[in-house]
Amino acid sequence: MKLVTAIIQPEKLDGVRDALLEAKVSRITVTRVAGHGQQEDIDLYRGKEINPSLIPKVEIKVACNEDFVDSIIEAISKAARHGEGRIGDGKIFVTPLERCVRIRTGESGSEAI
Repeated sequence: MKLVTAIIQPEKLDGVRDALLEAKVSRITVTRVAGHGQQEDIDLYRGKEINPSLIPKVEIKVACNEDFVDSIIEAISKAARHGEGRIGDGKIFVTPLERCVRIRTGESGSEAI
């Protein structure tokens, strides 16, 4: 089992969700987050450099069986990219998922996903 986490631009959420549905992935969790990556937006205020502000982003989490990882990554990548791609399009992380338990039934492992 794997946990796929993607950080994307907020305006790309609907497209990513639609792409995941087309890839037969319907169970996702979405959280509004803020962060800063490679963007070069160091500002000067009254002659003094100030730290870049945090930029609103959306975090998507998908718990899946190993077979779905590549199709999830492909769907998110295509839908979240701006044209040929630009700084700030986002990142995708894949981490091992040791255990999953469905609270309602007590099922665990890949059946709970």
